Amino acid sequence: MLEKFQNELTDNLFEAILKLENLEECYQFFEDICTIKEVQDLAQRLEVAKRLREKMPYNEIAKLTGASTATISRVNKCLAYGSGGYDLILDRLK
Repeated sequence: MLEKFQNELTDNLFEAILKLENLEECYQFFEDICTIKEVQDLAQRLEVAKRLREKMPYNEIAKLTGASTATISRVNKCLAYGSGGYDLILDRLK
């Protein structure tokens, strides 16, 4: 799966993200590099993943996060069959 988007440009982006040192720097960088909607969508997906791991029903997740059932389903598919990225970060956030 990584081969689909792994390249020098993406490596540079991720290296830049790894250089961020605190929450304020994250806000500054992501405000410049993304639209507000893009950041909100990323945050929403992370919250959806968290709630799915808690076994919350789709309709409750949709009501809580505002995510569509299509988005919830996609995140659920990533949790079940993805590369483990959601699990990795959610475990670290505990």
